[in-house]
Amino acid sequence: MLKSMTAYAKSEKTQEKLTVLIEIRSYNSRYLDIALRIPHGYLALEEKIKTLIAGKVSRGRIEVNLQVRDDSDEAYAFEINIPKARAYYDSLVQLKDKFNINSEISMDLLVSGGAFIKPVETGLDMKSCWPVLKNCIDDAITSLISMRKQEGDFLEADIFSRLNRIEECIDRIQKESNDLLSHYQQRLKDRIAALTRGIIEIDPDRIAQEAAFLADRSDISEEIVRAASHIKHFRTIMKSSEPVGRKLNFLVQELNREFNTMGSKTNHSNVSHIIVEVKSDLEKIREQLQNVE
Repeated sequence: MLKSMTAYAKSEKTQEKLTVLIEIRSYNSRYLDIALRIPHGYLALEEKIKTLIAGKVSRGRIEVNLQVRDDSDEAYAFEINIPKARAYYDSLVQLKDKFNINSEISMDLLVSGGAFIKPVETGLDMKSCWPVLKNCIDDAITSLISMRKQEGDFLEADIFSRLNRIEECIDRIQKESNDLLSHYQQRLKDRIAALTRGIIEIDPDRIAQEAAFLADRSDISEEIVRAASHIKHFRTIMKSSEPVGRKLNFLVQELNREFNTMGSKTNHSNVSHIIVEVKSDLEKIREQLQNVE
């Protein structure tokens, strides 16, 4: 079961007068990288949030934007700078006397003239906040994982179709390789005939011996067996419920090595053409796996 690393989820929960909104975006990454944006007053919960996410997601860059709105009476508090307000009021009185102003000094004038009232942070009850925060995060992560699985299904279908084509290519390579001995015998005969113009007669046993030597050097049966085994293992890993991206990447590297060896050992044009097809599909699979958890 493949899971993509690219997804988005959003959740909002309200409990009594506390409202929590969370947005989670995930992107490709070699490791698990969690980036949090949370209100200053809730920084104490940062590690708990990261631990909660890390328990359900194993790979990818996870960007979390958390917003909290507390509409309870206890959430708002202000302090008044009485000495500063008194000094400002006395200044207004002096101006009033100086310029014979008869108007009253209103509360609006007093408040707008200086920063005498400012909000203060209230002590947040993290124990009472955490349940609704956790519930909201759990819901968002569940949606994120669901989207990752949905995207992973598309990747899985594409990779399976490419594996099928590669297996068909392996069968074709094996068939083409079965007549290597007669292939090299004919090539030797053609070369000798071209060089000697048919004047010199070469011992057929000698040609057979040289052809056998070339065929042995070009034998790719072991590489074919290993490639088929890697693909079988690849399919098994894809069915695992665990994160498989790194393992599958490693298997693609191994498959590339096997087909590179086949290409270097055999001098058969048909086999070379088939290997080019295989390597094209392997490159597409490698690209797809960059987005697999």
